[in-house]
Amino acid sequence: MTVNYLESITKQFHYYQHLGETTFAQLDDKDLFWQFNEESNSIAITVNHLWGNMMSRWTNFLTTDGEKEWRERDKEFEDIIRSREEMLRKWNEGWATVFSALETINAENFNTTIYIRNQGHTIPEAINRQLAHYAYHLGQIVYIGRMIKGPDWKSLSIPKNQSKAYNAEKFSKEKHKAHFTDEFIQSKNKKQ
Repeated sequence: MTVNYLESITKQFHYYQHLGETTFAQLDDKDLFWQFNEESNSIAITVNHLWGNMMSRWTNFLTTDGEKEWRERDKEFEDIIRSREEMLRKWNEGWATVFSALETINAENFNTTIYIRNQGHTIPEAINRQLAHYAYHLGQIVYIGRMIKGPDWKSLSIPKNQSKAYNAEKFSKEKHKAHFTDEFIQSKNKKQ
């Protein structure tokens, strides 16, 4: 179970990373900093928050509280990123920290209690908490991108009015065991 869970969860994190990167690729630099109003977050602000969370939660994941003393969470929601390059540097650093931490988990340490603000979590609870948090913010990023691009948006899932064709293709195959992200990974590898 440990290996299956970790493989599955790692694929899901890669999937959400991909959603963000595919959204960024569709946008002009200025779009990354667009805010609906002064109280809303731009994509760059959301990335800055994700970066801060990732660095705090996943640095020394197995041995220290996930809310690090050096984290300045309130500053994560300030408009401090100034370029696409800076945003992508933080994005990549955050995800590298996530995947590096996941690689340290094994059968011997799988029962370690993980603390976040002194609240104990099993490893699956801590990981699932972060997966849900990142999915929440990735949904925001994708939605902002879709609003900005309007009719020029390239769908990241099943395009509108394509569900029947998509399902027909899926049901034309034999039943098999696969992770829902496998297709994304295969298409990503073909592009590289």
